[in-house]
This record gives sequence, C-alpha cells and structure tokens, in this order.
Amino acid sequence: MIKPSEALPATRSWREIPQHVTPRAMSPEGRRRRWMEIVRWTAAGAALVAGAWAAWQVSGTVRSDPRSPSGESAAEPIGDRITLATDGVLDRGWLVRTLALPKKATLLTLDLAELKARVLASGQVATADLIRNFPGTLSAHVSERAPVLRVMAAAADGSARPLLVARDGVVYDGVGYDPAMLRTLPWLDGVKLLREGSGFARIDGMETAADLLSRAKFEAEPRYSTWRVVSLARFKEDGDIAVRTADGLTIIFGTREDFFRQLARLDLLLDTAAKAPAGQPAVREINLSLGSQVPVAFAAAQAEPSVRAAAPAAPAFPQLHIKITP
Repeated sequence: MIKPSEALPATRSWREIPQHVTPRAMSPEGRRRRWMEIVRWTAAGAALVAGAWAAWQVSGTVRSDPRSPSGESAAEPIGDRITLATDGVLDRGWLVRTLALPKKATLLTLDLAELKARVLASGQVATADLIRNFPGTLSAHVSERAPVLRVMAAAADGSARPLLVARDGVVYDGVGYDPAMLRTLPWLDGVKLLREGSGFARIDGMETAADLLSRAKFEAEPRYSTWRVVSLARFKEDGDIAVRTADGLTIIFGTREDFFRQLARLDLLLDTAAKAPAGQPAVREINLSLGSQVPVAFAAAQAEPSVRAAAPAAPAFPQLHIKITP
C-alpha cells in the first residue's frame, strides 16, 4: 500500500517551471537605430505642430490686415498710384499714358501680361516687369534700349518721319531723348524697312555697325563727330560698312579685321593728307577693308574754265593704292 507521503506530486505545466535564462542584451547598432527612430518621430511631430501654428498665425494676419489682397483696400481703384523705375529716359507720365488704366481699375482686376505687352510694344523698352504692391500700388521696372543711329522712314502717303535704331536692330520712335543728343547720331542708309506687325522688322548687321560706332566714339571722337551717314548697302555681300563724313569723304570699313586697326590706319592717312601741299586734290574715298593695302581715291583736279569744255572727261575718283606697314 502506498503511503500518502510517497504519492507522486501533482502534474504541473511547463510554464510553471522557473526560467533562469538572461535575456539577450541589445547590440550598440540596435540601440543607435532605436534612438534614431525616436528622434525622427519627435522631429516630425515638432514640425507638424510648428507648421500648424504658422498656418494659424498667417491666416489670422490675412484676416485682420487690411493691406492684404483679401482686404477691402485691394478693391479700391489704383488711381495715380503708379510708379516707374528705369535705366533710361522714360518718365512716369509716359507709363500712365501707355498703360491707359480704367478709372476704376484695381490691382486684382489687372491683366499684367496684357499691360506688359503694351509697355514693350513701343520698342524703346527692352524688358519690363509689372508688380502688384498691395494695398494699391502698381510698380513697373523697365530696361530701355539706347539709340545708335537714326533712319528716315517713308510712309505710304509720301511723308517721312525720323526713327531710331538700337544696337539689336530694333527700330522705334523714341520718347524723352535730348534733341541735341539725337542730332549727334549718324543717319542709317542702304537698308529697307520692312513692316512687322505694328512696327518694323529688325535690321540685320546693326550689332556690327554698333561695334564700329562705339569704337570710333571712344577711340577717335574727333573723327566720329564728323560722321553723318552709315551705309549697310554692301554689308550682306561684302561685309563692308561705308561711312560718309560731313566734308564728303567716304570711308569703307571691313568686318574681317579689328576696327581699332582700321581706325588707326584712317587716322594716319588723314593726318598725312592734312599735311599735303596746297592745291593737291582732296581725298574722297578711303577703303580700309583690304588690310594694309588701302585704296585711296582723290577728287579730280578742276580744269580752267576756258579749256574745261574741250578737255576729255576725267574720272571722278582716280585710284591710288597705299600700303601701310603695321
């Protein structure tokens, strides 16, 4: 007989068995990833809170600031609150006339693209930016073209009017320039003005002609001041630019050589011609387009009245080739 003390112990689950295993420690790399995750979530939460607070502040400012576009002042007529910033000669009066805003126009009703097109249509303005400055000011920032030559345009009715030509070949009327300054600009010849929209097409070759004019103005001002006509008639075919001076001299510049060298040769030739003995025929044409071989044409000597009718006709411009050593 089995005694009670010798009876088997009651059955127990494996879960009741004491576990003496130490959990595995986290590695340094795992701890770093865990901290980075915590930092990222914390930063994201802070950014979300900050963004919500900023949006709430801005919305409150817009609601309370009468100068904002949604304020009542944005619906007020602009009136004379128009400003102009320019690097040229145009003034605010020109801008007001060009924009021609309705009396009840407001900043919110303006079509800035259309107004910009009006400002650029004259040709005198190269670039333009129109800006709404709330509560009620329209600001214009423009960059103007500068004229380098004048050209006479003939209308269909036979009338003629002077126009200005910029360095990039744009032809325009010109507003606000000093008349005395305009009188110093040479006239452009040897080109055809072609209609393009409400204005004229750009003139080819003006970049090169402007380089010649600017070089002559700054390097040989006394010579440049006598230039009256600049012709581009031979520019496309030969690359030549012809200049006629106040005393009738024709100077031909080439585009295959630096203008500074040609101006230096011209100065030497004219100085030499000025020292010539009295009675020598005047120089009427100098061709600088051939490099050091410079053809110079002299006016024919005038015959006496008694023999002029019997004498054979002489060529108007006898040629003489002069070699100039650089």
